[in-house]
Amino acid sequence: MTVDRTVPGRCALITGATAGIGAAFAGQLAAEGWDLVLVARDTTRLDATAAELTGRCGNRVEVISADLSTDDGCARVERRLATGDPVDLLVNNAGLSLNQPFLRSTVADETRLLRLNVHAVLRLTHAALGPMTRRGNGTVINVSSVAGFGPVMPGSTYPASKAWVTSFSESIGQSARAAGVHVMALCPGYTRTGYHERTGIDMSGMPRWIWLKADDVVAEALRDLRKGRTVSVPDWKYKLAVASLRHVPRRLLRGAFRDRRGQVDPAGQ
Repeated sequence: MTVDRTVPGRCALITGATAGIGAAFAGQLAAEGWDLVLVARDTTRLDATAAELTGRCGNRVEVISADLSTDDGCARVERRLATGDPVDLLVNNAGLSLNQPFLRSTVADETRLLRLNVHAVLRLTHAALGPMTRRGNGTVINVSSVAGFGPVMPGSTYPASKAWVTSFSESIGQSARAAGVHVMALCPGYTRTGYHERTGIDMSGMPRWIWLKADDVVAEALRDLRKGRTVSVPDWKYKLAVASLRHVPRRLLRGAFRDRRGQVDPAGQ
């Protein structure tokens, strides 16, 4: 098997690794010869994913069952980043959105979203950067979203959490680069991952052309990583969308975007 030496490092730790973009990262990196540390909540799916990748590619695959919305789950992964064989690539992919607007949500649900989308990314990035900067090499990919460039989901706090991930990655990347460490925010648009179906978010009204494939997202992300980019936006149509979100007046955006999660009946019906 040919190992792609253009990507630094040989061991990658991937969160949310059993489905969607996380699973696509695992599959493509395994095919390039990387050893893997896979993190997810479902132990059964983790074991099955590890067995499939080991059988297909012959890689060494570790698994860590952890709920990253909890302190214990984050601490478990932090320990692995600090001990054992060095982790050369961290992919912070785990995240969630809520099938309800903020005005109908609960503080507990919103806190869980922030703990997974923001707090876990902060903690694991911090844990990884220490060893990486001491070695003078390493890479962190934080999976963000095109949604982070504007309020495209009225009533949802998901875009705000992803705006933080992108800004955080760009800012931290500026300081880490001097130590030989590359930090990149990956900002895909709508991607077929099965997540919307699992959470009950109705996306049936979205046109087929708008959807991306997880494998294509990851392939373009790895190409952008090799080019040294700090923000990766896969697919030309989403590059145009980001340009629009950055420059179109907010009043026009409010008229263009609708989301069922944001439509709250004042009567509570």
